[in-house]
Amino acid sequence: MNDQVHLHHHGAVGHISLARPKALHALTQGMCEAMSEKLLAWRTDDGIEAVLLDHAEGRGFCAGGDVQLVRRSALEDGGKTGRAFFHAEYRLNHLMFTYPKPIVAFMDGVTMGGGVGISQPAKYRVATENTLFAMPEGAIGLFPDVGAGWYLPRLRGRTGAFLALTGARLDGAECLWAGLATHYLPSEKLAEAKSQIIAAPGDVAAILGELAAPPPDPRIAGNAQRIDRLFASDTLEEIVAALAADGSDWAMKERKAVAAKCPTTSKVALRQFAQGLTQPDFAAEMAAEYRIAARMMMRPDFIEGVRAVLVDKDNDPRWNPREPAGVTAEMLDAIFAPLPPDEEWTPGVQEHDA
Repeated sequence: MNDQVHLHHHGAVGHISLARPKALHALTQGMCEAMSEKLLAWRTDDGIEAVLLDHAEGRGFCAGGDVQLVRRSALEDGGKTGRAFFHAEYRLNHLMFTYPKPIVAFMDGVTMGGGVGISQPAKYRVATENTLFAMPEGAIGLFPDVGAGWYLPRLRGRTGAFLALTGARLDGAECLWAGLATHYLPSEKLAEAKSQIIAAPGDVAAILGELAAPPPDPRIAGNAQRIDRLFASDTLEEIVAALAADGSDWAMKERKAVAAKCPTTSKVALRQFAQGLTQPDFAAEMAAEYRIAARMMMRPDFIEGVRAVLVDKDNDPRWNPREPAGVTAEMLDAIFAPLPPDEEWTPGVQEHDA
């Protein structure tokens, strides 16, 4: 058993518990591979009817992926180890997205980056008063991956673009409002929910519906019209200009948030989201994101962003280019371009055979 993730079952219910509490259960390649292996085994096991996904202890749910490892890889081995991590993580994301049995993800705590990638494919996504959701990749010069190019542009209005460009954090009630969660339960009800699902795995929807509680008013709802209007463009310069022209305190706060993020990340996200709406399936989205990841992890912005946020913690990254105008269409074309055929991401033979 991988000591960073607990994999077991209770009767007809598989149970995955992330167990890396000192890192807020951030995913490693080994965790992703162990989860995929077990999910593949459970998929063909007629004795398993549903899967629970949670964190075993401490604050959770999952704060992302091992970006420190990816940064070291970019600096030391030409990105080989980092690409292997993304390849395994994206295979897990795709396996969960196409999984034929219901997965119940309990987003009880920090749910960011890689945590979004393993919660959003789940049929049931449970938020609580502890949920803290974000896609903060713009702060480290990466990009919103793990399927974000599929999920975020499909949220109501321009919520997805707002989340990607500002790194805004949503609570559990806001996740329910946005469609990122399917249910809102008080955290004190989670143990009961899990025990009832284990007892009756065919009744997940009814169980969660019965235990659900009315959430607090979602704060983001009060700004939904502003978000849809000011983040309407697929061009970063136009969004910044719209926020500046609005002049409200809210717009100025969000303009500052956008300006602090990596301009290349923001432009990549806007193009990625526009293309994500036209992808034929989730596998095509993940293949596209892998191409982006292979390029973005090797850019100086990623090295610098992780340094500023996680290494030196001065939170003063020096982006290159520093301004949106410096990020050209040609630069984006190179980031999105196909990889050599033998380097492209694929879902894996086992998943194709399902």
